[in-house]
Amino acid sequence: METIWFILIAILFLGYLVLDGFDLGVGIIYLLVAKTEVERDQVRQSIGPVWDGNEVWLIAAAGTLFFAFPKAYASLFSSFYLAFFLLLWLLILRGLAIEIRSQLDNSLWHTFWDVTFSFASLVIAGLLGILIGNLLRGIPLSPQSGSTLPFWTNFLPFADIGLLDWFTFLAGGLSTVMLVVQGASYLTLKANGEIKKRVWQVLSRSIWVLISLMVIVLGAALWIQPVVRERYLSKPQWIILPVLTIMMLVGLVITIKRKSANWIFAASSLLILSFISTVMVGYYPNLLLAYPNPANSLTIFNSATNAYGLRVGLIWFVLGFGLLLIYVAVMYRSFWGKVSTTAQDGNY
Repeated sequence: METIWFILIAILFLGYLVLDGFDLGVGIIYLLVAKTEVERDQVRQSIGPVWDGNEVWLIAAAGTLFFAFPKAYASLFSSFYLAFFLLLWLLILRGLAIEIRSQLDNSLWHTFWDVTFSFASLVIAGLLGILIGNLLRGIPLSPQSGSTLPFWTNFLPFADIGLLDWFTFLAGGLSTVMLVVQGASYLTLKANGEIKKRVWQVLSRSIWVLISLMVIVLGAALWIQPVVRERYLSKPQWIILPVLTIMMLVGLVITIKRKSANWIFAASSLLILSFISTVMVGYYPNLLLAYPNPANSLTIFNSATNAYGLRVGLIWFVLGFGLLLIYVAVMYRSFWGKVSTTAQDGNY
């Protein structure tokens, strides 16, 4: 039963990274690809109807983690309190930038919120990677003192670890570039004209940065985290996931070279799914890896709620998840297709 809940939480986080990932990516490149007021309206319209719905996946994932593994949830939020506090405020700022930008017809007002929108999207993308990097590397956990982690270190490979160190910095860079590619891939489906030309330029440059960072981060992760190495050595059948990740990278390069707008978003989304799945399989059954002593780690078995609660909760999860899927399907079906090149939506 614990494994089932681990998979369900993984599905919710994957859904968030794919769906909210593209509108975060759109926000990061917003000022690069949209130069005029009409172009910026077009870019905002591409995510305007769906961005807030995409964040439902993050709320659902956090709530499910709280229900199924309350001890891990408590340790996670206490260990990364400052990071989550920053993430919350950045999400608020990003939402404000989208919703109230057009409330005043003033160029300075518009510029302020445009910069806020891009800045918040950029830092959120980096923070997500930094958090994943911390989880993958491990954090100081002990039954007596809980978790203590400095905010940053001197960024040398053999220095003490911190929330922001050499490895988590690389992980944050990887997540940022990955979401840039995801957002640009989405815009190839929604945008027209000069915006689309600039989007292809962003893709053609960022894909090689993505490949380089992915190789570096995966190599570093295997070096610093023996748990992941041992997991794949003991379960060699799961090597299919890294192989699939490589295939998706190749497919992404091909679709970019051919400018295949109909396939590039699918390739980018599958790359995120396969890459994060590779990390999660290597991480299983851990929820919080302890560093430097893995014996203190919180796993799905020592941090789960009682068996009866997990069984009953599964019924309600199936109902809630079904409603979420229906909501997502209706929302994207209603706003499918390219956005207008001339119409301006005052709400976005």
